[in-house]
Amino acid sequence: MALIVQKFGGTSLADPERIRRAASRVQKAVQQGNQVVVVVSAMGHTTDRLLAQAEELCERPSARELDMLLVTGEQVAASLFAIALQAHDVPSVSLTGALAGIRTEADHGNAQICKIDPARIHAELQQGKVAIVTGFQGVTEQGDPTTLGRGGSDTSAVALAAALGAELCEICTDVDGVYTADPREVPSAQKIEFLTYDEMMEMAVLGAVVLHPRAVETAKLHRVPVIVRSSFHDGHGTQIGMEPKRLQSVSEGV
Repeated sequence: MALIVQKFGGTSLADPERIRRAASRVQKAVQQGNQVVVVVSAMGHTTDRLLAQAEELCERPSARELDMLLVTGEQVAASLFAIALQAHDVPSVSLTGALAGIRTEADHGNAQICKIDPARIHAELQQGKVAIVTGFQGVTEQGDPTTLGRGGSDTSAVALAAALGAELCEICTDVDGVYTADPREVPSAQKIEFLTYDEMMEMAVLGAVVLHPRAVETAKLHRVPVIVRSSFHDGHGTQIGMEPKRLQSVSEGV
């Protein structure tokens, strides 16, 4: 039995049908005997919509209140994901960043994770449940919600994988791996089968949006094996880590 963290971005959760599709991928991983922790972004353009609503009311909303507002997007996605799994008789529970034990500094809008206490997640996994955790967010020692800034859900997923000692962190997105260029703009772009952490970091810094540099840095620091793959169809994706075989053996069949 492997412990796997699967992260789904906003495009993968844009509507109920896509949530069902993502939930089916999780259900398959559970049926193969894995323990699964899911990290979700907000659905579609939810964060942009919430920001626009705040700016209609105030030209410069306070950073603390923006965080209080924005964390609701991931909470909606996490609850709906849990409901989708439960509809297929997969025991599951949604957890906010606070409930998942993610503690951050008090830098609203761009907080860094200070520590993670995974006790609640481990307890849910031991009861046979899938834990669905809100990405992009945590809570200060004082209990105030915080957001992690751009790419925060990727960082949440990798940091949780490290704290849980997961065998694999899957970043499920709208492309089926990391390419030599954006395949939506360059038809001749080739998918890359394997990248070291340093190679992925260089690509991320140069603008590859498939994985945020902070997430890559966290993965390298804790040696978390990562795969970037499509949410919409099967495929091996792009492996990121120390060396290919380590990832391949864990991810086979997932």
